[in-house]
Amino acid sequence: MRLRSTAILAALVTLSCLIAPTALAQQPVCGSHKTVADTLNKRYAETPVSMGVTVGGAVVEIYASPEGTWTLLITQPNGVTCLIAAGKDWENLPKLAKGAAI
Repeated sequence: MRLRSTAILAALVTLSCLIAPTALAQQPVCGSHKTVADTLNKRYAETPVSMGVTVGGAVVEIYASPEGTWTLLITQPNGVTCLIAAGKDWENLPKLAKGAAI
């Protein structure tokens, strides 16, 4: 019986370790655009490299650093900016001539 209880406890601990980071990763990180942009610049030397506007009017931006770190932001029409994703090894692609094959 003791062995079974230990096995169940070990399984629960392992499961909680796997679930907890996923739950934390889903918490949005949001703030004013100025605060988020200033933080990315100060902590990671990231600056805007690309942007676009969604059909709903939100602004999507990519911030990247010379070291290759990058962050994807979305700013809603109400002014709230949230981090969507972040990573490393960002690479700027060369612009293709209009009509050129990819």
